[in-house]
Amino acid sequence: MDISDDIFGESLNLEDTHLKEGFQEGYETGFASGKDDGREVGLKTGFTTGEELGFYRGCIDVWNSVIRVDPTCFSTRVQKNIKEMDELVSRYPILEPEKEFVTDIMGSLRLKFRAICATLNVKLEYNGYPKASDSGELQF
Repeated sequence: MDISDDIFGESLNLEDTHLKEGFQEGYETGFASGKDDGREVGLKTGFTTGEELGFYRGCIDVWNSVIRVDPTCFSTRVQKNIKEMDELVSRYPILEPEKEFVTDIMGSLRLKFRAICATLNVKLEYNGYPKASDSGELQF
């Protein structure tokens, strides 16, 4: 029986061997592809988040410059909201985006920004960076 098992053993297990090899090759290919896709999505998400934080930082800097020039320009409530928004931007963990509270901070930033704009009766919106397809719609 040992001789027959050795002779037909490989051919009987051929399907199983090919299945295991195919699975391993597919897994390795999928892993590499998933890693590349993940990197691409991470870069895009990180860029968009940084861009939005930069927009808010720019608005805060402009408003703080106005307050330094004329401290009575904005109400104390608006000044308090600007200060709180500044603290939120400073607390945002740029180098640790996997922290759970980043969505809370971003949500609070958006709410503060809308509240300040509504109080100042200013229509400012962050629409993101214009895409190449939108460039034909820009007017100067």
